[in-house]
Amino acid sequence: MVTLDLKAVTTPVGILRLLAVVLTCITFSLVASVGYTTETFWTYCMFTWCFCFCVTILIIVLELTSLSAKLPISWNDFTTAFAMLAGLMVLVASIVYPRFYACQTCGRQIGASVTSWLCYIVYLTEVILTRAKPGEISGFLSTVPGLLKVLEAFVACVIFICLDYTGYYVFAGLKWCVAVYSICFIFAILVIILTICRLLTRFPAPFDKVLIVCNVLAVLMYITAAVIWPLYSFRNNPRPSLCDLPNVFCGWDLLVVITVMTYLNLIAYIVDTVYSFRLVFFISRTAE
Repeated sequence: MVTLDLKAVTTPVGILRLLAVVLTCITFSLVASVGYTTETFWTYCMFTWCFCFCVTILIIVLELTSLSAKLPISWNDFTTAFAMLAGLMVLVASIVYPRFYACQTCGRQIGASVTSWLCYIVYLTEVILTRAKPGEISGFLSTVPGLLKVLEAFVACVIFICLDYTGYYVFAGLKWCVAVYSICFIFAILVIILTICRLLTRFPAPFDKVLIVCNVLAVLMYITAAVIWPLYSFRNNPRPSLCDLPNVFCGWDLLVVITVMTYLNLIAYIVDTVYSFRLVFFISRTAE
């Protein structure tokens, strides 16, 4: 029997989700009213707003009807991971869309950019409100290492999108970097899926120890990528003069984006490793 739970829309988190639905709807409506294009960045932005709109509505409906408690997943982990992912996706869309598709006289594009930034703030606030506090019992994805796993996976996705415009297949060193991004991405996704599906208890080895080992390996692998990628990408490859022209797509700039994302993920994995060591070897021993 379905029972209504009005707390789903009256609590601070519920109100934030309603705001996210309204803002994403306004954003993709404004963008759609301007026109349609098949460009990759436009498609990404539109997909982001529509995806966040649909999933947020689904979350509200499931919580409002109390069906979320009957699902065979860790609901809190799922909603926290989604809020983190949605915030990151909307952040990128809020940067990309005005950069490529807005102008000083484009009223609807400017309006869409503003509402997109407001939507990012809403999702960021939800992450802050749902993040596990010190000493609080919660799911893994509500903790700092869990949120970092979502960040690591998302940054890898950004790198994969940018790879389409690069000639990474020319050099073996760049192929190694792509292998690093792919292996670490698969690991992060597996952790997220195992957590949401409540399968960590069935893991054949101590999961926290495995997590530390994998994080250390990821740090070492990303260190090599952080050195090799810029070395092969920018050696004898200065920025083309065409990139200085207005409204010109510059593939060289994406090499810079990948470099920055590589260092960002390296920092994320280092912080993730430090937190994991702290949780396993310090906090757990103190609790004993």
